[in-house]
Amino acid sequence: MHIDYAAVIAYAFGLILLYMLGRVLIVPLKLVLKLVYNAIIGGVVLVILNFFGGYMGLSIAINPITALLVGFLGVPGIILLLIIKYILSAG
Repeated sequence: MHIDYAAVIAYAFGLILLYMLGRVLIVPLKLVLKLVYNAIIGGVVLVILNFFGGYMGLSIAINPITALLVGFLGVPGIILLLIIKYILSAG
């Protein structure tokens, strides 16, 4: 039984290359999925805020930018959007 070391090295190199390519492609995919998840959570929070805040005169437009901002920052993002809205409407 003869083992061809060149073939074993080629297979190992191919597996390492495939692993590295997979890592390069998976990391951006995780980032995109995290952005989508945060945008969905932010949109839901904005819908809830607009529903309950409508009684007090608080509302924030729901678009991808505001949803991502609220998704990333959470409550400080909502406060930031309310402050920006107040500043823009006062001027």
